[in-house]
Amino acid sequence: MELIREIIFPTENTYTLKLPEEMIGKQIEIIAFEIEKAQLDSTKKSIDDIKAIFKDNLINLSNYKFDRDEANNYED
Repeated sequence: MELIREIIFPTENTYTLKLPEEMIGKQIEIIAFEIEKAQLDSTKKSIDDIKAIFKDNLINLSNYKFDRDEANNYED
């Protein structure tokens, strides 16, 4: 069974959903309901928590230069 889930912020009262070919000719159910703001906030909080966990493990690669010749030099 294939599942499609999309979270959108509609700007008008119509929305077009493109279904995969496997669903054509089959009975499907479409449900639309408002997501509580708390659910969206908890997702943002989770991302912030993950960033806090890894903040001390970040490496600054802004000055890193990749040398293709050096990387492919297997002789040395």
